Amino acid sequence: MTTLEIANRLVELCRAGQNLQAYEELFSDDACAIEPGHTGIPDAIGKQAMVDKQEMMAMMIMELHGTGVSDPIVSGNHFSCAMWMDAEILGRERSKLEEIAVYQVENGKIIKEMFFF
Repeated sequence: MTTLEIANRLVELCRAGQNLQAYEELFSDDACAIEPGHTGIPDAIGKQAMVDKQEMMAMMIMELHGTGVSDPIVSGNHFSCAMWMDAEILGRERSKLEEIAVYQVENGKIIKEMFFF
């Protein structure tokens, strides 16, 4: 798959709420996720660690009011998209969380995701 095809498929899966399928289908086994330092969320190294982190974060959502993902912007072997979630998260009031996600692709798989918010 090209970077554009991977970007479009990731957006399609995220919009359908199939984030775990996105990891299985589009990410390299040794991919990593880099979180902003101010969040206290640890980086994840390896696809399984990324899946585990996603599942842990999903368990913290008490009520989900909406989500969204922008169309991707692709440049070379990178792409980005804006993502948002309106949710009540354990221990917090309802809020709208917004971030920019940047992905790096090599050999037809995502090898790195980085979040900015």
